[in-house]
Amino acid sequence: MNSAGARAMAAQTRAAYERWAPRYPPWAHNPLMRAEQAAMLSLWPPVRGRRVLDLACGSGRYARLLAGQHAAHVVALDECAAMLAQVSGATPVRATMMALPFADGAFDVVVCGLAVGHAFDLPRWMSEVARVLKPGGALLYSDFHPAAAAAGLPRSFKDEDNRAVTVPHARHELAAQLQAAAVAKLRVEAVREVRAGLELAEEFPHSAEFYARWHGLPLVLVVRARR
Repeated sequence: MNSAGARAMAAQTRAAYERWAPRYPPWAHNPLMRAEQAAMLSLWPPVRGRRVLDLACGSGRYARLLAGQHAAHVVALDECAAMLAQVSGATPVRATMMALPFADGAFDVVVCGLAVGHAFDLPRWMSEVARVLKPGGALLYSDFHPAAAAAGLPRSFKDEDNRAVTVPHARHELAAQLQAAAVAKLRVEAVREVRAGLELAEEFPHSAEFYARWHGLPLVLVVRARR
């Protein structure tokens, strides 16, 4: 993607989240997010007494969990001011995740929930994360699975006027993610999937039809790596 396209994608994403913020509380508020969070917690690194970055934090649901687990210092970074306004228990920083305003080795742990698809340049994103991690530090991230995007499932929401809004989302195949991690000198330790009808099985309106159609389709990818 060229620089003009990257700027346009970033602006569209920021505008979508500004519209989403009033209906985006700081906890896992739908079945997919609850299944994603369960997968993240299954790979959760030790955070007590450590400096942690909640990257692309949104309204701060992971920042709240990190503070509750007695991290020494939690920084919550996002580009959307309306999302950051909901963050509690952390130091909010408004910035792009593509150029992190932190010193090298500033954090012991970086957590990023459902945001890697907003990185227009995956190797750059991965190298920035590696740069701000201390040697031995852990990265834990989730994202919408490329298989779900390939199947035509959009990332969308309803705004306050009940209008459907699709959020721009780049499809990064797992192989590309693993390659970007390797180039950034991050060692991938674990990969998990959240699949329709399996790890995600909670009932919701029309869930029977959804699970019948998409049974076994990976919807979320979770990766843990170490510097």
